[in-house]
Order: sequence, then C-alpha cells, then structure tokens
Amino acid sequence: MPGLDGVELCRRLRKGEQGPYVYVILIIARNQREELLESLEEGADDFLTKPWEPDELRARLNVGQRIVRLQQDLVHSQDALYFQATHDSLTGLNNRRDILAVLQREMSRCTRQNTSLGIVLADIDHFKQINDEHGHQAGDSVLQEVARRLLATVRAYDAVGLYGGEEFLIVVPSADALGVVVQAERIRNAFDKRSFGVGTNHLDVKLSTGVAVADSLSSPDPASLLRAADAALYRAKKNTGRNRMELATSSEPNGNFPAPAWRAAPQGPPSA
Repeated sequence: MPGLDGVELCRRLRKGEQGPYVYVILIIARNQREELLESLEEGADDFLTKPWEPDELRARLNVGQRIVRLQQDLVHSQDALYFQATHDSLTGLNNRRDILAVLQREMSRCTRQNTSLGIVLADIDHFKQINDEHGHQAGDSVLQEVARRLLATVRAYDAVGLYGGEEFLIVVPSADALGVVVQAERIRNAFDKRSFGVGTNHLDVKLSTGVAVADSLSSPDPASLLRAADAALYRAKKNTGRNRMELATSSEPNGNFPAPAWRAAPQGPPSA
C-alpha cells in the first residue's frame, strides 16, 4: 500500500483502540519476514503469504469471525457482571457502594475545581404501611416507580442510587445551596401531585428529603456530609410531619456548612 505498510496500519488500528475489535490478516511476500514479525508485535492477528489461495483466506476469515464473536460475548458478559456489581437488581439504580463511590469522586472534583456539591437523601414516607397493607410486591412496585420518577426528574449529570431500604441518595454536582434545594423540591413535587398505580390500587406516595451542601471552603468529608443530610431528613420525617424538605445547618452532627437564612417548608424554597 503506497505510503502505509502493514506495520503502520496495525499500529494505527491498535492505538487507543475503541469500539468493536478489528481482526487483521496480513498478506505478505515470503521475503518480508521482518515486517511480518513487527506487524504481529503491533497487533496483527494472522497472515498469509503470497501467492495465497482463496479457500485458505476464507477459512482464516471464518476463524477470525469466531474469535471476534467470542470476544464480543466476553465483553457483554463483563458489562453484565459490572452492572450487577454496581446496580440494584430491583430498581436498576446505582447500589449503595457505587453511589458512595460517585459521591467520593464528586467531592474530590469539588475541591479540585473550586465548585460546590450537594446531596439529597430522600425517604419514602410510611413505606412499611404500604408493605403491611398491600404486600411486598406492591412495595417493590413502589420502589421501581420511585426510581423511575427520580431518574426522570434529576439532571443528566446528577447521580441517583439506592442508599438502603426505601432511602435514596441523589448526588448533585456544581450546585449551591439554593440550587440543591430547588432540585430537592422538584423531586418531592414529582410525588406530591401524582398517585401510584399498583395493580387496582392508587397509592398516595410521598417523599421526605434532607439536603446538605458542601463547597470548596468547608470541604467536609463524604461521611460528614451524609450525617448532616441524614439529620436534616430526620427533622423532615419526625419533627415537621413528613412530605417535607429540610436543609442541613452548621449545627448538624459533624456538619461544617454555612447556616441557611431560611428553612424549607412544604411549599418549597423562597423565590430567587
């Protein structure tokens, strides 16, 4: 090939290789042994020497097809195993371990890029009552629908995970306190006005949320941020009647956050 030999072709194909694997069969002259060895080192898979027979090439292509299919099956299996390891099987959301890893990464980025970060802990109100009155299958359906609505409500670069039981963690990057509160209220409102259809029943499912915000000045660790959000969620569920959002303050356990000038009521934050 003028201007591009087999060695350079293999090198370019394998450099930063992405997408489906390209199976390479070289056809070379008998006196090109050094080029052949170098091409194999650069990623060629097989070779034929001139003059070549069409039947032999066809047979070697069939071998290449089988190898490529096996590799594709392996990649798909690895992807499935990775998904199973990082996602909850019922809701399809990030599982606890993975959403905590996302939080750790985002907090590191928050510090590095001098930006803010917020989290929302959301808990289904009276979920035990749903299980007791309608059965655990109904409870599973509610969890799946909650997951669907959360994913439909958050921004494309927010992350949603099942934190435990009926509690969800939403990581909200690049947002100040007001932005995270607005997001939390958008989430809560997604459940406040629409009932859940479970079989022949229509269930009135509500959420309570606790919000905590970190910025590059305070830079608390993820555990402290989670404890602060959990304390705010406790207030929303136990002290103010559920179906509410509460924002963590500097007085929360292990919290190190600017004290907000307001506390969120059921109708949402004040207009900005």
